[in-house]
Amino acid sequence: MKRQKFLAALAAIASAPLMLTAAIPRLLDRAKAFKANVGKGRIHGHLQLKGVNRNVLDVKISGSDTDGDLAIFEQTSLSQGRGTPLHVHPAQDEIFYVLEGSYQFKVGDQKFKLASGESIFLPRKIPHAWTQASAKGRMLVILQPAGKLENFFVTMAGMDHEPSREEVARAFADNEMQVVGPPLTLE
Repeated sequence: MKRQKFLAALAAIASAPLMLTAAIPRLLDRAKAFKANVGKGRIHGHLQLKGVNRNVLDVKISGSDTDGDLAIFEQTSLSQGRGTPLHVHPAQDEIFYVLEGSYQFKVGDQKFKLASGESIFLPRKIPHAWTQASAKGRMLVILQPAGKLENFFVTMAGMDHEPSREEVARAFADNEMQVVGPPLTLE
């Protein structure tokens, strides 16, 4: 019995350098700095969304930059009175920081009005929705961990038609989100 434990410990010690060597390239790639330019999306350019709203989205920090730990998007909102359906991110927390304009949010049973300079934290697993209240607006959208929201935006921008509610719900589901209710209406 002692011999088996000794051999298992020896094998673990011997394999440690191999595991560390495998992780080094990933750690080195992640250590590279980059700049996200104003008015530009780093990876996909401007993503003109369809379906939920007609907003423009720029990826500033991709989940691919952070091994899926974080994603940051800048959204230019051009769809007054439109926003997301009530939905859930089962594994991501979301933060919105309003740069310009105003928005309304529903998080669980709570409702919030946000203006320029204000932010809101949306915990994972809590149904939420938002709607653009002003004629124009801009927000930073931060997800931790990154999840598949970036892919959702690429999918919605890549459609050659205005998607139906069913297509929108399917795109949500395909990207680890669930639609659980209608969009938020302005009060």
